Amino acid sequence: MGLVLFPGDGDISSPDVSWSCSGFAAFRRRLAQAEGLVLSEMWGFGGGRPWNEVSTPLEPFLDHPDDGGDDLSPAECAVILLRLETITDQWTREGNDVLLQQHIEDACRLAGVLRLCIEKDVPLLFL
Repeated sequence: MGLVLFPGDGDISSPDVSWSCSGFAAFRRRLAQAEGLVLSEMWGFGGGRPWNEVSTPLEPFLDHPDDGGDDLSPAECAVILLRLETITDQWTREGNDVLLQQHIEDACRLAGVLRLCIEKDVPLLFL
């Protein structure tokens, strides 16, 4: 089982990005780490730290159920995309381990889906 993130444009040919559940968890842990957060300390991830104590443009993405939950608006997608692109640039300079390379590829695919949501003014859906 896994999850798929895709634009809510009703077009089944639109690009999407998918992960296994464990792959998505690892990806979000690395994104949180890039923001100076330990995801396991956060509420909803086994910890007690509330999300309102942190400030990151990635909060709507990080503090989202793996599947279902509210859609992310085009405005949220735009904010997430800007930060995601910065982090991806940092990751490309960090090293060459296999998992990092996978996360860079995942981030690039996610960025493409976010761009489409912004261009078409549609939400990002989680399934």
